[in-house]
Amino acid sequence: MTDLSNRKVAVIAMDGFEDSELTSPVEAVRGAGATVTIISPKAGTIEGKNGTSVKVDLESAQADAGDFDALILPGGTSNADKLRMDEAAVKFVQDIFAAGKPTGVICHGGWILTDADVLKGRTLTSFRSLKTDLQNAGATWVDEEVHCDQGLVSSRTPDDLPAFNEKILEEFAEGQH
Repeated sequence: MTDLSNRKVAVIAMDGFEDSELTSPVEAVRGAGATVTIISPKAGTIEGKNGTSVKVDLESAQADAGDFDALILPGGTSNADKLRMDEAAVKFVQDIFAAGKPTGVICHGGWILTDADVLKGRTLTSFRSLKTDLQNAGATWVDEEVHCDQGLVSSRTPDDLPAFNEKILEEFAEGQH
């Protein structure tokens, strides 16, 4: 069993997140003992596209990447598109990557990585419609259930969640890369 009891994991999301792509990884890391903080550009609660309501713990404008050990970026087209326009969220992602902290990204969650300009020379997977955007940002795109590149764990869809969760637990336990 992976022990993340000394890890603080950030999750950045907005309304329209893919419900299972937020709830399943959060359950996995919490189950391993991690402390999870839900970060969003807005205070209060956010709602998934299928109705899951999640309490926001911290607004992105107040979030400091130095306070966290790892990051989860769930998908959901609307969620991902809105997040990439939030300067504070983009800066947070840049800071996480600059510090070499592990990140789990699934489905459309990778869109913010293009705006954060952290994909040059990296390899990842995503929902197929992001392939060109990720490649244009300098990444190599692969069609795999889960792919790991120096602490960047990526998956395509909710069908990949078991493999995704297993790999983020491993990478989050390893820590900085």
